[in-house]
Amino acid sequence: MEQIDFGQVATSYAKAREDIPVSLMDSLYVRGIFFDGRKVADIGCGTGALTRKIAMRKADVTGVDPSKELLQHAVAFNKSKSYTIPYLQGTSENTGLDDSKFDIVTVMRAWHWFDRDAAMSELKRILKAKGKLIVIDSGFLSGTPVVEKTFEVLSRYVSGGLKPAGTKAEASQRINGFPAEWFEEWQTNGFELRDLYKLNYNVAFTKETWIERMESISWLAGLEKDIRNKALQDLTESLSDNETFVIPHECNVCILRLQE
Repeated sequence: MEQIDFGQVATSYAKAREDIPVSLMDSLYVRGIFFDGRKVADIGCGTGALTRKIAMRKADVTGVDPSKELLQHAVAFNKSKSYTIPYLQGTSENTGLDDSKFDIVTVMRAWHWFDRDAAMSELKRILKAKGKLIVIDSGFLSGTPVVEKTFEVLSRYVSGGLKPAGTKAEASQRINGFPAEWFEEWQTNGFELRDLYKLNYNVAFTKETWIERMESISWLAGLEKDIRNKALQDLTESLSDNETFVIPHECNVCILRLQE
């Protein structure tokens, strides 16, 4: 599986990946996921969008990501917003975290980039007995004129077409947005499914912020800089200047518990 270096679009990523639904944290709370006082590892944290929301719930949270550039933005958010969240450069397969110390592990928009078998072994190592694994994915939905126009333009530049990111491209069947085989893998590796649900929400974009969102997406982040810039320029010229785009999004959440 080709890995995408999101570090080369870190600035756009930091601006565009804050679109986590307000309802997410409340939806976890009503399902018995309490962050207050819990020790949490946010794996594949990127620039720390979810990590900060967890910190706001008074958790002792650590963010882990392989990208030095994305973590630099996470640390900058610490300084500008008065957080003290520790961030570590590491992977899902080798987090660098201590054994059996974490009540909860969260993974948002990243599970499809992991070596999943190796990641599950690592997460079982760092989780406490009966610890929780929360896998979250979210993104915009097709169907609106701006999304369809975006697909039309970007497909000219992306070899092989606009496929789902990472190993999601290999899935023939999905359950609430997650590849069906993931559920069997989780069960085989000792993670019991406790809840599965989705949240629908809208995000408003200006033309500028939509272009930034597209720059940070895997289809373009993996292209050479000149080709990426040409694609973004083409998209810029294809969209209306003054319109605000309201784009429907979906957030899928899977709550798992490590079995004894």
